[in-house]
Amino acid sequence: MAITQKPFGTTPEGKQVTLYTLTNSTGSSVSVTDYGAILTSILVPDKDGNLADVCLGFDTLDGYLKKHGSMGDVVGRHANRIGGASFDLDGVHYELAKNHGPNNLHSGPDNFALKVWDACCESGVMGDSVVFTCVSPDGESGFPGTMQVKMTYTWTEQDDLILRYEATTDKATLCNMTHHAYFNLAGHDHGTVRDQVIYIDADVFTPVDEGLIPLGTYMPVACTPLDLREGALLGDGIDHWQEWPIMQAAGGYDHNFVLRKGCAMGLAACAHDENSGRTMEVITDQPAIQLYTANTTNLEGGKDGAVYGPFSGFCLETQHCPDSIHHPNFPGTVVLRPGEKYDTTTIYAFRVDD
Repeated sequence: MAITQKPFGTTPEGKQVTLYTLTNSTGSSVSVTDYGAILTSILVPDKDGNLADVCLGFDTLDGYLKKHGSMGDVVGRHANRIGGASFDLDGVHYELAKNHGPNNLHSGPDNFALKVWDACCESGVMGDSVVFTCVSPDGESGFPGTMQVKMTYTWTEQDDLILRYEATTDKATLCNMTHHAYFNLAGHDHGTVRDQVIYIDADVFTPVDEGLIPLGTYMPVACTPLDLREGALLGDGIDHWQEWPIMQAAGGYDHNFVLRKGCAMGLAACAHDENSGRTMEVITDQPAIQLYTANTTNLEGGKDGAVYGPFSGFCLETQHCPDSIHHPNFPGTVVLRPGEKYDTTTIYAFRVDD
C-alpha cells in the first residue's frame, strides 16, 4: 500500500490544495483532496483486470471551485433537505439559507465542501488512510455550536473504501453527514447508468411534496419503480419517470429509502454493471439511503474532457432521513449534543465477477 501526494491547485484565497492517492498492491486506487475532503477518483478493475475510474469528477481544482452538483463532496453539517430552511431546537428558532426554493439543501452555499481541511496520512490494520479535520464555527450556515469534524478515508487491499465520519459540538446542533460521490461502474465517461442494476434493501420510502420535502409518512415501494428489493435496471425507472407521480418532482430517482436493517451495520444497497462485471456494495450503520441519478446534471470539463449529462452517474448517499428534525417518527436523531459523538461508517466495497 502506498500514499502519494501532489499539488492540486490554489484556491481564490491563495490556499494550496493537495491531492492524495492511496494505491493498494493490485494497483487499485482512490484519490482525495483536502479541498472539501472531496473524493476525486476510484480506479478499480473490471472482470478482465482492466482498471477504470468509476467516480465522476474533475482533473483539476478548477472544476470543484465551480458549481459541480456536490460531485464527490463530503456534505455537512446536514445533508439533503430541511423544509422551510429553518428549525427549532431547545426552544430556539434557527434560520438557514434558502438555496433550494424555500428550503435548505446540503446546508446551504457555505458548507463543508468549500473548506480546505487539515490532512494527515495514517497506516493501519485495515489499510492506509487519509484523515481530514476541520472546525465549523458557531453560527456557520446558520447552525448553532462549534463543531469539530473528522473525516477518514481508508482504502483496503480488497478494494473497500471505508468512510468514517466523526463530530462533536459544544452546543446542541444538527448533524447528518453523507457522501455525494457520483458512480458509474462502466467508467466515469460511459455516458449513462441506465444499463446498471441497483438493489436497495428497503420496503418503504419517504414520499415528498413538489419541493422534495418529506411529508412525514412512509410509502411501500411495492408495485412502483422504487421497488429495488430484487434489483432493477435503472433505465426501467429513468425512462418512465413521467408516468409515475412519485418520480415527477425529481425527474428520475431522487428518493430516500428507509432500510430494513435499521441502524445496525449491514448491507444497504448494491450496484452492478454486467458488461464490466463490476459490483459495488454499500454497507452502513445509517438507517436510510438516498438514490439520486444525476437527473439534472449538465457539466462540461470532466476528467479526460468528459461531459456529464443527465443520468451520467448515480449517488447512494447513506444518511438519516431528510428533514428528520421536523419528523420525530423518522428513525434515529439528527440532534447532536455536547458530550455526545457523531460517529458513523459507510463502506463502498468494489468487486468483480469471477
